[in-house]
Amino acid sequence: MNKTTTTFLAFFFAVFMAQANEKNISSPDGKIQVIVGVTAGNQPFYSVTKNGKSIIQSSALGFSIVSEEPELSDNVEIIDAKTATFNETWEQVWGEERFVRNHYNELKVYFREKKYKNRTISIIFRVFNDGFGFRYEFPEQEAMDYFIITDEKTEFNIAGNPQAWWYPSHAEGSFGESIYRHTTFDKINVTAATPLTVDMQDGSFLAIHEANLTDYASMTLINTKENILKCELVPWANGLKVYARTPFVSPWRTVIIAGNAGELLTSRIVLNLNEPCKIEDVSWIKPMKYVGIWWGMHIGKYTWDMGERHGATTENTMRYIDFAVKNGFGGVLVEGWNYGWESREHDGNYMNFVRPYDDFDLEKICKYGQTKGVNFIGHHETYGAVLNYERQMTEAYQLLQTHGVHAVKSGYVKDKFDKTEWHDGQYGVRHYRLALEEAAKHQIMLNVHEPVKQTGIRRTLPNLMAQEGARGQEFNAWDNGGGNPPSHTCILPFTRILGGPMDYTPGVFNFDIPHPKARVQSTLANQLALYVVLYSPLQMACDLPENYEKNMKPFQFIRDVVTDWDKTIVLNAAIGEYVTIARKDRHSENWYIGSITNEEPRDFKIKLDFLTPNAKYVAQIYADGKNADYKTNPTDCVIREINVNSKTVLDVKLVAAGGQAIRIVKE
Repeated sequence: MNKTTTTFLAFFFAVFMAQANEKNISSPDGKIQVIVGVTAGNQPFYSVTKNGKSIIQSSALGFSIVSEEPELSDNVEIIDAKTATFNETWEQVWGEERFVRNHYNELKVYFREKKYKNRTISIIFRVFNDGFGFRYEFPEQEAMDYFIITDEKTEFNIAGNPQAWWYPSHAEGSFGESIYRHTTFDKINVTAATPLTVDMQDGSFLAIHEANLTDYASMTLINTKENILKCELVPWANGLKVYARTPFVSPWRTVIIAGNAGELLTSRIVLNLNEPCKIEDVSWIKPMKYVGIWWGMHIGKYTWDMGERHGATTENTMRYIDFAVKNGFGGVLVEGWNYGWESREHDGNYMNFVRPYDDFDLEKICKYGQTKGVNFIGHHETYGAVLNYERQMTEAYQLLQTHGVHAVKSGYVKDKFDKTEWHDGQYGVRHYRLALEEAAKHQIMLNVHEPVKQTGIRRTLPNLMAQEGARGQEFNAWDNGGGNPPSHTCILPFTRILGGPMDYTPGVFNFDIPHPKARVQSTLANQLALYVVLYSPLQMACDLPENYEKNMKPFQFIRDVVTDWDKTIVLNAAIGEYVTIARKDRHSENWYIGSITNEEPRDFKIKLDFLTPNAKYVAQIYADGKNADYKTNPTDCVIREINVNSKTVLDVKLVAAGGQAIRIVKE
């Protein structure tokens, strides 16, 4: 019997919704309601309202799969439904806040096809007070064993033609290093990556993403002719999407429903839809700040490969270690320490992850750093040759573990893995998980560049620390388009970072970039504020040590700021325009505030009513100077101290592309 591609549980629009067979579930506070059912034509759908107002109109559910049957019917029925309630508070190993509330109501709907083998599938909805998630579950059954998904029919049918912040998923490379668009749905003309953030144009916002992306293809979104966002799974090279075997579950499709832009940042739906931590001993997983032999390559001072300007030498690395010790940094990243960079074509199959260059003494450097309390952060650049990396992976991790190394930055700077497969197809998702799990066996934290997107896996495997997955600071060193625009960092918290922490690598102090067209489009105070605004448990001070040593007064904020938080509060926010965030140190009573703006200057009044009542504090303020100008005078930064308490209202003045960083110390 010939294989045919048929639609399983695919949606067909029904005019007479009154005839639908429906089940419903509400959020714990009763404000969000989800309806799940089958239409008069026996096609599954869902819809969502909040306070009686439509959020997502009737939207498709289902798949197309490769089947041995001559036809796989769309004709399904609901055979059962079960509800449950769950409420817990769990503690993060590290994070934006120490404790996370996980409170939802669950609806599990069981569907069965009416013809042929009566195959079954379940769809599980979990509804939180700030949004919802749903996933597909294929139970083990005689009628269905191995199967191949060719399309997922999931839709997000949002009324009208709202605006969204998005970027192309693959049209400009495969790892998310694009400028964000802010357009109406009808202008989304290619597949868009998630998180995709929607302005509902009534003051509220949605963010569409996914959680627990495991052995599946990444979900991108394609706009239909009706301005409905439909799931478009990233394919294998042969065009198929997912290879699976029952029992099998999909990732969660997630939607944050926020009353304002700031509420997007404090939602923990993506984390809550992942499994609890599977690593028993997490004592080696430690957030930290780090410096590194990295920025010098991007501005042309050093080379990655061995030669006259080689950056990763023993002598230079020890100099960076000394700087890290003096200034309280936990690690030193070294790129270009291993053989393989000398290949002019940068063919990843030449990369050797266990053989250091002759001018780099790995053992000596690791011992030197350990005697001073500084970690060597290894670097594994694969150039997309993941089969070569996987062949060496265990030995490479063992080598670093033997030398007491607990952190690795990995990279995948080719558009396709092994020249054929997308980073975020099932092939790539499997590789990233293999690397993460193998790293955990050797007590190694990962900072992944050119990654598959973050989907909350860090809850289950918290050795997944930061990732890139968006345009980072390096674009400011060599981008012919002029670097990242000032609005870029005002968009990231509400888009990319909703998925998880980002290694943006802030901290430029020398704004004289050698590249004739590139520039850092911010002030110095803005660079300081990014340590609070752009969350990461691994925060880099990216500039050269000598540039910090010339500016020790503003550098003091980077020395002081922490990377692990007890609480996070968004004080004001407008996507792409400005954002101000306050975070409390997990290990002290100190608070930090970061405020940034786009190309427009801003004046804010910030209440400090989150401070402990009747307690006294000193605020150390790093602000734009009166003559600061991000184009002509970015380094003008004024520093002052004032006494504050919970009744204080601060006047915060930001110049164009400016910022303000504040450390609040409890007396």
